[in-house]
Amino acid sequence: MALFNRERIEQNEANTLAPYASLSKSHRGRCYPQAESAYRSAFQRDRDRIIHSAAFRRLEYKTQVFVNDEGDYYRTRLTHTLEVAQIGRTIARALGVNEDLVEAICLAHDLGHPPFGHAGEETLNVLLKDHGGYNHNHQSYRVVTELERRYADFPGLNLTRDTLYGIAKHETDYNLSAAAGIDPRLRGSLEAQIANATDELAYNAHDLDDGLNAGLFTTDELNQLEIWRVLCDRLGWKGSTLDETTRHTFIRELVGLVVDDVLQTTAARLEQVNPQSVLQVQEQPGNLVGYSPEVGAMSKDLKRFLYENMYYSFRVVRMKKRAERFLEQIFTTLVADPRQLPKECQQDLKDHSLHRVVADYIASMTDRSALIEYRRLFDPLMRP
Repeated sequence: MALFNRERIEQNEANTLAPYASLSKSHRGRCYPQAESAYRSAFQRDRDRIIHSAAFRRLEYKTQVFVNDEGDYYRTRLTHTLEVAQIGRTIARALGVNEDLVEAICLAHDLGHPPFGHAGEETLNVLLKDHGGYNHNHQSYRVVTELERRYADFPGLNLTRDTLYGIAKHETDYNLSAAAGIDPRLRGSLEAQIANATDELAYNAHDLDDGLNAGLFTTDELNQLEIWRVLCDRLGWKGSTLDETTRHTFIRELVGLVVDDVLQTTAARLEQVNPQSVLQVQEQPGNLVGYSPEVGAMSKDLKRFLYENMYYSFRVVRMKKRAERFLEQIFTTLVADPRQLPKECQQDLKDHSLHRVVADYIASMTDRSALIEYRRLFDPLMRP
């Protein structure tokens, strides 16, 4: 039998994907030229390099909202990332674009998160306010382009520029276009837009699940939200207390509702614009992938509710404050005496500022390793 080698994979893409899809045979190259893989497309190779990176493995023990000692059920950065990638592939398949590129971007989008979730990022950003600040998207880009050390011939993972541009175009207030060498007037590819929309979609759904499981709010409180009332109508549910199975049913229904809306809305926009290339997608005045106005408004209300009732709940705020104290003290003592840094970090001082090197070191830690580092620095009974 004939093997499905790279050339055959590339031909299948060309035969089956939409004209606005990113084709792996037409990828934009890598910063460091390499021979192509025999049995993987360029984007499949990107995906595999991300999965095998140290930064990806560390996501297992990095906080999403709840730290590990709160329980084994709650999402971590790793489980969030896997959910984003799974939903992203579903949307990509339905829209006829490159699933492998979507998956690679999704798997890499949170590699730059420090320990203790958003509390860790906010703390590092304050500590670096006079030294360039800290942004997890920028850090994700730096992880895959310079900080990950696995290859003798180049720094980082040497991903295709298509994947790098997708990471850089992940939408936040921080614009990475200049750092990535992208025209800031261009939007992300459809694959990058899918990864961006899926991230928001996934964390709304799983944070609702985790918040209900933690008892941070009740179904009576959720009744103020139109999206919850829509879900109740769709499921024919008139109860007031959720058992575990019913809770899972609600979350599945929520994901199904918003995925269907994104697909229908995006398909209508694509039909109207009728792009015939990746560039024509990027030249549009707005993203083509997104919610309808109705579901977009409901999703925004859900996010607001989660901020008020989950992210600012006393349990989560206590965890955030604890994380701030740990990271601030670790950062301050290492900056005061960088001889306490590991040797490889001390070598980085030749090319980067002290504050950036210390921030990179802390950002690479998991929640657990940050706590251990704290003890090594301040517990007199702990071996250094």
